[in-house]
Amino acid sequence: MAELVGPRLYSCCKCRNHVALHDDIISKAFQGRNGRGFLFSYAMNITVGPKEDRPLITGLHTVADVYCCDCHELLGWKYERAFEETQKYKEGKFILEKSKIV
Repeated sequence: MAELVGPRLYSCCKCRNHVALHDDIISKAFQGRNGRGFLFSYAMNITVGPKEDRPLITGLHTVADVYCCDCHELLGWKYERAFEETQKYKEGKFILEKSKIV
């Protein structure tokens, strides 16, 4: 019997809802609130909270927390706006914390 092989997925640590594809990882070298975070170009099955200006390691950014759409676990944040020119590449991208995804 042939094994079905699909895309590698990341899921919410709490309810196993699919939230991101491995192929959408841009970088694994980011810092989350509680340890390492992965920068993704896209995330799915999430809800986006209100925007807020937040001072981060790389400067001031407008971000919105992102939650699993099923269990509402806080997974990370979405970069809405970067104030520094060198950080503009993050706009529209997502940080998902390694400790929150499997």
